[in-house]
Amino acid sequence: MGMSAGPSGRGPRRRSRPQAEINVTPLVDVMLVLLIIFMVTSPMMTSGVNVDLPKTDAKPVNADTKPITVSIKADGTLWLGDNQVTADQLIDQLKAASSNDPDHRIFVRGDAHIDYGKVMQVMGQVTAGGFTHVALLAQQPPATGP
Repeated sequence: MGMSAGPSGRGPRRRSRPQAEINVTPLVDVMLVLLIIFMVTSPMMTSGVNVDLPKTDAKPVNADTKPITVSIKADGTLWLGDNQVTADQLIDQLKAASSNDPDHRIFVRGDAHIDYGKVMQVMGQVTAGGFTHVALLAQQPPATGP
């Protein structure tokens, strides 16, 4: 049996050995792209302008007050906290609960099965009563895992 000749016909075919050097050109290319990305995005990460704000001894507004919750059940009944109220009593009860503070936070919760107009009617009634911080509450949907 004979040995196979290489392409030049001069002897056995040799396998090429892996190169021992590191090709740094792709590494430099990737690093330059990353450098450009960071140079472009880093100015966007800083928000606003540096301002030396004046100092004050005033307390934050409503920092220690608990928000008042107005709930509307599926049957249309109004609840102020844990107490049922009528639409006529709502503003008077809110003023009493907030100590006549128009900046007190009011949260309005409505059942998912009631008319949206009813929720908006209650919110309008609360804002017409002089309250300026009125917000809707919603429940977050459950997180779905992969």
